[in-house]
Amino acid sequence: MSVLLRTEGLSFTYGINTPFEKQAVKNVNIEINKGEVIGVIGHTGSGKSTLMQMLNGLITPTDGTVYLDGADIFENKKNLRQVRFKVGLVFQYPENQLFEETVRKDISFGPRNMGLPAEAVDKRIRKAAKFAGLREELLDRSPFDLSGGEKRRAAIAGVIAMDPEILILDEPTAGLDPMGRDVLLEQIDAYHKSRGNTVLLVSHSMEDIARIADRVLVMYKGECVMLDTPKAVFARSDELEQMGLRVPQITKITTMLRDMGVALPEGILTVDEAFEQICGILRKEGKIC
Repeated sequence: MSVLLRTEGLSFTYGINTPFEKQAVKNVNIEINKGEVIGVIGHTGSGKSTLMQMLNGLITPTDGTVYLDGADIFENKKNLRQVRFKVGLVFQYPENQLFEETVRKDISFGPRNMGLPAEAVDKRIRKAAKFAGLREELLDRSPFDLSGGEKRRAAIAGVIAMDPEILILDEPTAGLDPMGRDVLLEQIDAYHKSRGNTVLLVSHSMEDIARIADRVLVMYKGECVMLDTPKAVFARSDELEQMGLRVPQITKITTMLRDMGVALPEGILTVDEAFEQICGILRKEGKIC
């Protein structure tokens, strides 16, 4: 894989020279490859959102820089608009980003600002709505008449419509019920597999991260303390718990079963994987699964 996004000494301090001065991100040096899904985890206040906003130039770092395709995105401030077309950011509670009269206009905002012709814009609207799981009959309704889940999908579709090389999703499933969360996560996964782009998914749900991430980035007190495969990261459960994080619930359960003598492998991260392993054991014992 080729490196698409790289940070070098990336730091940011809020309220410099005021009583409220706080360093939110400290000397982050990471490399993100083209086509990867990166899960981003960390407790509240760990610097996740600040880091994500620096990756697409919304926040200018106090120190360090971000390289996109080898180019410093902050070298020429006039180019930041183009950077944001390439690095799309969906904020936490993205329905607050909706502002147009209709869902169609909201989704079209990015493509229109890219200078695309009307036919191309319309094509992108339909394609993005489909990827986000938004029914076509909703496109001409006011975004404020939609349900919470539909608003979330409309906001995500507005970023997808710009066809970014990198899609950053900051807690996209926050506040959704379990079924809504699962559906939205499946749509994000399907979008990534179809588009083949790079996705950064910020989430408090370890289960969500374990399901779709190629690597996991762990933020703690503004620093990147881990960047590795889900199995490698969640194997360090004691360290994660000291940071106020936890491993997926199914990993805890299968670890307990293994400690009780059940011949399960280490590093089980999903319910499907646990089901497959347990069924395999039962079949060997001549039991039906």
